[in-house]
Amino acid sequence: MEKFIQHTGVAAPLLRINVDTDAIIPSREMKRVSKQGLGEGLFAGWRYGSQGSRDPNPDFVLNKPDYAGASIILSGDNFGCGSSREHAVWALKEYGIRAIIAPSFGAIFANNCIRNGLLPIILPDEIVKSLAAEVEKDPQTNKVHIDLEKKQVIAPGGAVYAFDIEDGPRDMLLQGLDVIGLTLRHKAEIDAFQAKDRAARPWIYLEG
Repeated sequence: MEKFIQHTGVAAPLLRINVDTDAIIPSREMKRVSKQGLGEGLFAGWRYGSQGSRDPNPDFVLNKPDYAGASIILSGDNFGCGSSREHAVWALKEYGIRAIIAPSFGAIFANNCIRNGLLPIILPDEIVKSLAAEVEKDPQTNKVHIDLEKKQVIAPGGAVYAFDIEDGPRDMLLQGLDVIGLTLRHKAEIDAFQAKDRAARPWIYLEG
């Protein structure tokens, strides 16, 4: 998993509340079990002109030339609510989104973000809207900077906004570790336990 330490990127304002996982990737777009190809279905209901087509909707923020290459989304309350589908995070990640800044998130969605290297940042609604207003003047120049080590979002004009994140999720992102990677940091202790247990209870271990 790619480490997240600092990131500077174009921030796309999608200032809607209750953006659910079906809006992030509609169920009709989940045609494969792998993570590959899901970025094409990201926000398909809003991004394309009609259901099933790939004709860009020119009014949707990610289709506007000013927001080309956007890697940060600014949004409203309860982003990622709805079903627990991890495909929503996979689609965002494959599209190139590295962070989402919103006043609140669906709990399962936020956990899925952390496990896939995508940073969910909680900031008050008025700050998110202020960032959006600043960015909109010239999105390609007025980029947003995120420093996970310092737990700060830096606006294009230089204003600094602190955000909170628990130590465990922060450590996962900084080190680029998923849940398996975290477990493997204790491999020596796990191997030692298994060796001791194998000696004490050899009958429960199948020999290959």
